Amino acid sequence: MPYCENPNYASGGFVADSRLQGGALNGSQQQFYVRNSDLGAGWSNYVWNQVFSGDVAAPAQDFGNGHAYTTLAQTPVGREKPYLYIDGSGAWNVFVPSAQTNSVGTTWANGHTAGTSIPLSRFFVATPSDSVSTINAALARGLNLLLTPGVYNVDSPIKVKRADTVVAGLGMATLTASNGNSVLTTADVTGIDISGLIVDAGPVNSPLLMQIGSKNGNNGVPHNQASDPTALQDVFFRVGGPHVGRATVALEVNRDSTILDDLWIWRADHGVVGSVGWTINTADTGLVVNGDNVTATGLFVEHFQKYNVIWNGNGGEVIFFQNELPYDPPTQAAYEHHGVLGYAAFKVADNVQSFQGYGMGSYIFTNVNPDIHVSHAFEVPQTLGVQLHDLLTINLSGPGTIDHVINDTGGPVSSANRDVASQVVSYP
Repeated sequence: MPYCENPNYASGGFVADSRLQGGALNGSQQQFYVRNSDLGAGWSNYVWNQVFSGDVAAPAQDFGNGHAYTTLAQTPVGREKPYLYIDGSGAWNVFVPSAQTNSVGTTWANGHTAGTSIPLSRFFVATPSDSVSTINAALARGLNLLLTPGVYNVDSPIKVKRADTVVAGLGMATLTASNGNSVLTTADVTGIDISGLIVDAGPVNSPLLMQIGSKNGNNGVPHNQASDPTALQDVFFRVGGPHVGRATVALEVNRDSTILDDLWIWRADHGVVGSVGWTINTADTGLVVNGDNVTATGLFVEHFQKYNVIWNGNGGEVIFFQNELPYDPPTQAAYEHHGVLGYAAFKVADNVQSFQGYGMGSYIFTNVNPDIHVSHAFEVPQTLGVQLHDLLTINLSGPGTIDHVINDTGGPVSSANRDVASQVVSYP
């Protein structure tokens, strides 16, 4: 937030494993998620959706009747991202934090973060001039992967097959699909950690940009992987924006117990001239989750042309979800299916028996056709095991209508009540 400007607008963000000694002035942040942090002097102000889990000095739970705080005492599962460091002897290493359960506060408040140190000699340090075949050969030799800053034009997938492999990007290293391909796939093994990347779609449609595990890995028999989960941290996807991009699905997660931490999956609503438009940067869905017991802490998915998120796995949990529906449907006929207007931002599949969601918002702004309606922002099966808490929809300053928040519950948002949240405290 530009503190000295007036108006000092801002949109939202993410903080984790941090100590803010003087607290935080939230200002005009429309949505924000704070995880496993010490807020010191506290947190001031809210706008629409402020979510906290495992924090010290977080505001108390206070959602509904216009209030916007969702507060969980603990973060159920988590894994901080690896980081590069120099040890006391001057040697370079990468530190890989351990997974945590039911955690509160920073990992380092009472001593060094728990985890494992890996010498840099066990990494292939890549530059954008390295080919995918060179990178894959290094991974096949048992090395981890450190991607230095730059744009990597990837014409076939980087294949991560070994358990506990670390793939870390520096300076938001960018993997661009150049041949209608996936940029990265993983095998059905435990403990892979992928962090600090931007994944860009290219002009040839990619059916899938990144795949975590295979759909029927291990012949459908669950792995015992909760103690060593695969994790993605600070991984962002773009379809359009810097150039024309096309993808059917951005990210598919098939591994049980995967952790998704601070993911922004974005079909562009703006960017370089000629890179954005309903028939230009085409993309159906941002995230498909097929694995069981997958946890997302800080999930941002925006502007996809069908369901933004499809959640097929049981035992899933989402703490904080932010969504803007697509700005640019040209007609209602182009944005409806089976008699339902538009597509839900978040779809929990009809056969799912257990799911928990906390602090989840979806917003509409259809500036190409102001008459667009979306029947429901969230669609879930009617079963007691599927429970969502602190949901909201908002019309962003004018065009477009969301008729219901979740299924047929929750009042509409439209130009008649712009910038005012329609809230559902719990469902069912």
